[in-house]
Order: sequence, then C-alpha cells, then structure tokens
Amino acid sequence: MSLNDAMRGPLARGSLLMRSGQAKAAGDRTAIARMTLAALVILSIVALALSIATGASDASATNVIGALLTGAEDTALSVRDRIIVFDIRMPRALLGFLIGAALAMSGAVMQGLFRNPLADPGLVGISSGSALGAVLMIVLGSSLPAGVMLSLGAYALPLAAFGGGLLTTLLLYRIATRGGQTSVATMLLAGIAISALAGAVTGILIYMADDKQLRDITFWGLGSLSGMTWLKLFAAGPIILLALVVVPFLSRGLNAITLGEAAAFHMGVKVQHLKYVAIVAVAGAVGASVAVSGGIGFVGIVVPHLLRIVIGPDHRYLLPASALLGGVLLLGADMLARTIVAPAELPIGIITALAGAPFFLWVLLRDRTRNGW
Repeated sequence: MSLNDAMRGPLARGSLLMRSGQAKAAGDRTAIARMTLAALVILSIVALALSIATGASDASATNVIGALLTGAEDTALSVRDRIIVFDIRMPRALLGFLIGAALAMSGAVMQGLFRNPLADPGLVGISSGSALGAVLMIVLGSSLPAGVMLSLGAYALPLAAFGGGLLTTLLLYRIATRGGQTSVATMLLAGIAISALAGAVTGILIYMADDKQLRDITFWGLGSLSGMTWLKLFAAGPIILLALVVVPFLSRGLNAITLGEAAAFHMGVKVQHLKYVAIVAVAGAVGASVAVSGGIGFVGIVVPHLLRIVIGPDHRYLLPASALLGGVLLLGADMLARTIVAPAELPIGIITALAGAPFFLWVLLRDRTRNGW
C-alpha cells in the first residue's frame, strides 16, 4: 500500500467529519428555538392581558390590567365593568388561548405523525367528525334519557365532539395504514371522503333540527369564542390541558419517526404505542375545542409550518412553540373579530380562514416551484 493510499482513508474520513460538523452547525437551531420560546411566553402573557382588556366596554386597558394585578375591589373599574372583565372576558381569553394551543399543537402532531407538512386535523376530517358528534348532541341530545343528560351536564357536548373526533381519527388511521405503513396519499383522500360523509350526515341533522337548534348550529359552525363561561372552561379545559401535557412527551418519538417507522422502531421507539397516544391526544384536543368554539380552521396548518421555517423540525421545541403561537394568534383573531365590526362581532372562523387560506396556497405554490411540479 502506498503512502497516498494509506493517507487517503483518514483524510477522507476527516473531511467527511468536518463537512458533517459544518452541516450540523448550519442546521442546529437550538439557540434560535429557545429564544423563540422565551419570546412566545412573553407574547402569550401580553396577548392574554390585551384580550381581557379589549372590548366594547369603556373600561380602559390600564384600569383592567391594574385590577388584574392587584385584585382589589376599590379600583377604577365599575361593578358592571368588573362583571364584564372577570366573568365574560377572562374565561373567554383563557379558553381561547387553550383552543388555539390545542389546534396548533394537534396540527404539529399530525404533520409529524404522517411526515407531511400539509397534514391538519381539519384537512383530514377530524374536525368534521368532531363537528358531527357535537351536532348529534345538539339535535338528538334531548331524546337521551334524562338521567344520562343530567349526569353528563356541561360535559355532554365536549364528550360528544371528542367521541366523533376519536372515531373519525381511528377510521382514518385504519384506512390509511397497511402492513404497518401509513400512506399519506390515502390519508388525504380518505380524509376528504370522511369529511364529505360527515358533512352529509350533518346536513341530515340540520334538516331535522328545529329553529332554535338550527340557529345554534349555524352560528356555532362559523366558529366563535362568544358565550364562553367559567362552566365551559371547566368542561373543555381539562381535556385540552391533558392533551397539551401529554403531547410534548411524544417529541422524541415524532423526531425518530421522521426517518421512517422502521428506523424509529430500531431506535427503540414503540411506534404503534406512539400512534395510539397521538391519535387519542389529537382527537381529545380537537374534539373539546370544536365542541365549545365551533369550526375554526387553518390554525393547525399555519402555525406549525411557520414555526418550522424559523426554528426547524425538532419537535422538542416545535410542539410547545406551536401551542404558544397558536394561542396568541387565536387571541389576536378574536380581538380583531370583536373590534372590526363593533359593537357587533364577526365569527372568528371567518378571520382565520381569510388569513389561513392564502398562506396555505402560498405553501402549495412554493412547494410546487421547489419540487418542479
């Protein structure tokens, strides 16, 4: 063996290691992700305070924030304003933030699970299934035994939406998975079919509904945070919070599954268990959110995709960042919906659709240009 041959191996390995280190340094966004998370935490606090301080009431933002910080009864807020702030705006802001966080994090989980940045609970039919469960409860709930409705109480609608979302998700997963492999194309096509079927059944229920039920379904379907109360917060909040607490523990498995299910299995990830936990968490979060807020679209696809551009695909940071930014964006959309046509209120689903649809089209056009199709 010549001297050149003897040196070629170590030099080649050294060059490879150097290029690998440079690529890792170029692609490592840990510092950016941590700074983004810190900024989102601060932004979330500001958004919550502004949401509570914004509305048709003449109470100034300074007085509202002062009342929140001190909790004193002798603030500049009148009795009427205190009722508006603490009994109407505060549960609305808290539940709105949770709903935005749930929708955005669910979108990030779906995109990681199916390894497709365009996957979304709304696009693949989960939201339609949740809506069907909620409409079933609105229209047919009165025909259930009185004891059942009394025992369920305020939890009846969230549980019905949760059941609809869970059944839809399990059916979608069953159709799209064969031989341990999940087909993204089948998932999207099956989601379209399931959405159409759920929409047809929902149409039948709307035909059967009386005037009061019809008004409730129509306004609820447009999406809104109006009418949020502490009772609704205590009914849907625990389900959403449980999902938000469980999902970050899936980050390691979701990072591994981006390499393929076989690779994730060999890395020690229990792939099947991961899928089941992710499916139940997404169904619970989306189901409870849809039950109390109605149809709010595009949050689950816009937020994770935007953050993935900034902080990268690492789910350790992507999942909590998606939850925070989703909550902030939904509160921003809600404040806009309350003020743009004041004293009336625009359904928040219209705001998110007007903002999210162009972004979704931009993603499609960018991917088409990048991939040459």
